[in-house]
Amino acid sequence: MRELEAGTAGDTAAAPVAGSPGDAAAVKGKQGGMLALIRRANPKHLEPMEDHGWFGPDSVTRRVWAYPTAMTIGFSRSVVVEELDPFLIAPVKSSSKIYSQTRVRYDRTLRYFATCLFADSGKIAKASNVLTKVHARAASPDPVSGLISDPNNPDEQLWIHMTAWHSILYTYEVYGPGRLSEAEEREYWADCATAAHAQTIDPARVPRSRDEVREYFRRMRPRLAASEATQEAMDHLTRIDAIYPVAPAIMAPGFWLFGRLFRVAVIATLPRWQRDLANLHQARVLDVAIRPVMKALLRIAETSPRMKLAIIAIASPSTVPIAGPMLMGIKPLSDEVLTPEETYRRHRLPTPAELYAELGHDQSIVVYPPSSPVPPEVADLYAVG
Repeated sequence: MRELEAGTAGDTAAAPVAGSPGDAAAVKGKQGGMLALIRRANPKHLEPMEDHGWFGPDSVTRRVWAYPTAMTIGFSRSVVVEELDPFLIAPVKSSSKIYSQTRVRYDRTLRYFATCLFADSGKIAKASNVLTKVHARAASPDPVSGLISDPNNPDEQLWIHMTAWHSILYTYEVYGPGRLSEAEEREYWADCATAAHAQTIDPARVPRSRDEVREYFRRMRPRLAASEATQEAMDHLTRIDAIYPVAPAIMAPGFWLFGRLFRVAVIATLPRWQRDLANLHQARVLDVAIRPVMKALLRIAETSPRMKLAIIAIASPSTVPIAGPMLMGIKPLSDEVLTPEETYRRHRLPTPAELYAELGHDQSIVVYPPSSPVPPEVADLYAVG
């Protein structure tokens, strides 16, 4: 979600929330209407990657992230949960681009994650390099603590990373084929640590098992909070009409119904305490009823690579050339699977951690003293409603 907000590599980053008519028109003009997006997602236009990037074609990680749950409910869940970090919501609210450029930001963020999973090593290196530089210019003060929110801070990056990888796997379990084997799950979390090299995170701090992931979230819970701005963003990010383009009239009723099911499905995966913080509530019967419905719909989508490509084209047009070759079975020019170290060395770029050490931020400055009113212009900026 932070990637959402920054606006990244070749524009590889982004951020979500309620799209105004002006926003819808701008995005439609830039990305095209829904039917046009689907038509343009033609496998004939896809080009092969240079290599496999960081994960091989048979990796469990690619299997989980390529399932239709990932780019739909899973990704939306991750950006919803991320908002509970007060230091993440600060720049999101202060820039407000998650509201004024909803679909563009969502598109770029989804593309960034897809790049790390499905693109070749050169694209991964470039995207991570640009994102780190963009984040270096996106710091803003958190109005509650008065401290600077640094998007490149390794702890903030780890929170974003873990909410994404956990959400993708959890929705795969709930609305997809189910739990992985123990061996597959170990591989998945090892790959999660590998992917952390694309950000400023120390891979040694990434949880490597289900129990370690649970412990990470248990220790993070006291740091999480919800302000009016948090609730506004979380509510918005569960609404499909804020994220996807306007459907043509003939598809509008079906799209409206899917939007309602989509919101129910996302909320159903949130634990009760997160729903309480977000003020997102729904009947328990809906939590139960939505599972077989979504499992059936997504199972149908999984049977057709073209259908999955069309879903990606609607949600994130710029992700099509990134995920498309893998989905359509287009082999890369080289069979290589590179390590992160080999990637940055080959493409002569610093790692995000090295770049952060050069660009870093001073987070010791207190911008707003504790318990004192913020300036009027800041109060106006963070006003909700």
